[in-house]
Amino acid sequence: MPIDMSVWQGRMDSEDGDAGRRIHQVVSKLNDDVEEGIALFGFCTDEGVRRNKGRVGAKASPQLIRQALANLPLHHALPFYDGGDVDCDDGNLVDAQQAVSNKVTHALKHHHFPLVLGGGHEIAWASFQGLAAHCLARHPHHVPRIGIINFDAHFDLRTPSGDAVTGSSGTPFSQIADWCQTRQWPFLYACLGVSRSSNTQALFNKADTLNVLTVEDTDIAPHTLNNVAQSLAQFMDSCDYLYLTIDMDVFPASVAPGVSAPATHGVGYPLVEHLIKQVLSAKDENGEQKIRLADIAEFNPNYDIDNHTARLAARLVWTITRGLSPRQTKRTDNTRLDSHQINTAHCDSQDKERCDDRS
Repeated sequence: MPIDMSVWQGRMDSEDGDAGRRIHQVVSKLNDDVEEGIALFGFCTDEGVRRNKGRVGAKASPQLIRQALANLPLHHALPFYDGGDVDCDDGNLVDAQQAVSNKVTHALKHHHFPLVLGGGHEIAWASFQGLAAHCLARHPHHVPRIGIINFDAHFDLRTPSGDAVTGSSGTPFSQIADWCQTRQWPFLYACLGVSRSSNTQALFNKADTLNVLTVEDTDIAPHTLNNVAQSLAQFMDSCDYLYLTIDMDVFPASVAPGVSAPATHGVGYPLVEHLIKQVLSAKDENGEQKIRLADIAEFNPNYDIDNHTARLAARLVWTITRGLSPRQTKRTDNTRLDSHQINTAHCDSQDKERCDDRS
């Protein structure tokens, strides 16, 4: 699909000079001649959601996330690029996933940070394939330890079968596990925010068999956050690279109503943001960030209310990309934050959106 740059528009505060810039003012088309930066891609499909018997509509989300992101203030040093979209209008999910995978691999080859906007969570299988192909191209005889960190109310560990034999939004991490087993790669998967009321015992059993780091939604709260952070830190210590994926249904339906499968309980945004910042702060022995790739899935604009979920998704993109910027002020201890700090930082989504608009 051709790259549509018309969505990148918004407020202009020219009287403030460069310090008043917003993201829409710096985004440019991705090509092979640009300096390394952040490469945004859209995956415009909910074919996997349809196969998983979910509520379709997520295929329209990439442009709406861009639209919400465009007007946010620029607090980043890395360049922003738009690499365009991949669709799946013909229902051929395998080919669409391969196209996204190729984009991710190509971006990594050129030292960009790929950030993919879904679409259904079938994007995870495409994203992982792109990162795996990049690792194989660089070090064909080395087995990398790729850690997958998924904020999600669901494991998405279903076994491909029936209409979903080639995959769905419910199967990506099962597909990744099978792929890793075939190639004798370790399968390192952390699922944070999973809901026991939204996953069968069979899925919990499968997660146990695969040694998934499982943290339920009811176990992520201000008073337990440090324990969750310690478990996450141990997981990340065992990984060479990190792939961050966020399913918007990890948040409560009151905060993120526009999703394919709304959550009754969910995890509050300040808690998720703190853990995301911990992921971004993870470093290897050379002091380089371990994170190599991120994506956002399952935003369904058909069910959004006053763009709450679109703005939340944009805020997540903003937070992740800002975490890649050398200008970001770093905490001396990124793994501890007490309950008072979390509770003080918390505000409802409507207040946050109004703050973002006024910025």
